[in-house]
Amino acid sequence: MKEIKIGLLGLGNIGTGTYKSLEMNKDIIEKSVGAKVDIVKILEKDIDRERDITVSKDQFVSDPEDIFQDPEIDIVIELLGGVEPAATFMERAMDCGKHVVTANKAAVAANYPKLTEAAKRNNVMFKFEASVGGGIPVLTALDGAARANRYTEVLGIVNGTTNYILHMMSEEDMDYETALKDAQAKGFAEADPTADVEGIDAANKLSILMALMFDKYVHPKDIPTTGITEITKEKIAEAKANDCVIKLIAHATVQEDGEITYEVRPTFIRTYHPLANVLKEFNAVYVKGNLVGKLMFYGPGAGPLPTGSAVMGDVMEIARRII
Repeated sequence: MKEIKIGLLGLGNIGTGTYKSLEMNKDIIEKSVGAKVDIVKILEKDIDRERDITVSKDQFVSDPEDIFQDPEIDIVIELLGGVEPAATFMERAMDCGKHVVTANKAAVAANYPKLTEAAKRNNVMFKFEASVGGGIPVLTALDGAARANRYTEVLGIVNGTTNYILHMMSEEDMDYETALKDAQAKGFAEADPTADVEGIDAANKLSILMALMFDKYVHPKDIPTTGITEITKEKIAEAKANDCVIKLIAHATVQEDGEITYEVRPTFIRTYHPLANVLKEFNAVYVKGNLVGKLMFYGPGAGPLPTGSAVMGDVMEIARRII
């Protein structure tokens, strides 16, 4: 049986979740692909950290070139986080003839034209399903089964931290600071939550969605963005009085003249709208297409195993096409 060999960049929380996803469901994955699938080399500095996976120190490398220049490695999974050196490493991997899979929304959003061009230039596949909705297979659906549509609008609750905070403010009568501390205590918010609460993470994801759906690339820094830090109990009460809830919405729409408008901001959503019932840390992407009408994709937008599920789904798609 042919073996698909993988090089993994990063064995933090998401890297560990991805490794564990393969470990847990290896039989299902390999049967579906029709080949053995193994992570053979891992770029990681912290090789002594306790992880709930079976990994050998012989798998670790300290030089990424040990992965990029290994002729036996077919796919590189990038899970380092941050824009650099992740983007440079992904381009280098593709220049070395490797297919690349990533969950790194910041690096993809900031470098979308460069990375997609590198894939074309080297005739390799570049997959990033996990970069927008964690475990939700939204990009695969939009670029696959629903690709015949002319998309006209997308509204996304694409950040679990902010959705959790707003939910607790609305349903548990918490103020912003209390809800943030609760989210941090439960692991839904980082110690430094700036990227989430200021809307930066949502802008990254909207940039990717627009590039895929509308063939229009907008750097996330050029997307008008407002976070949730100024949301008060009074705003929550105003929303309820108008039969609405407040959600941080990443929104882009195609106007009648073809112009695309886009923004990320807290938005009053009518309680009867499907997005109004996306609760706590869950994510959803609501789209309109001229053929299919309205679709909504819903599920866990983050977490090691849900994200690992999406990463391995991309790996499996590549594997099926190269064996």
